[in-house]
Amino acid sequence: MARGNQREKAREKNLKKQSKQPKKKEDGNAFKKRAESDAEIMRQKQQLTLELKALESKAEKETNQSK
Repeated sequence: MARGNQREKAREKNLKKQSKQPKKKEDGNAFKKRAESDAEIMRQKQQLTLELKALESKAEKETNQSK
């Protein structure tokens, strides 16, 4: 148990340090806005992917028909 006191001192120091820092508070509205923003970005990416796949399949069909 030689390190017990060292751990307690480190714990106290960390608690003191944390109490001096301002607490980050994220309200529900900010969380919802971020979730909506992220969802919109994912929808745009998905739409772009679908459009690219459609173009690729169209180009593939055209090359197959020309043969």
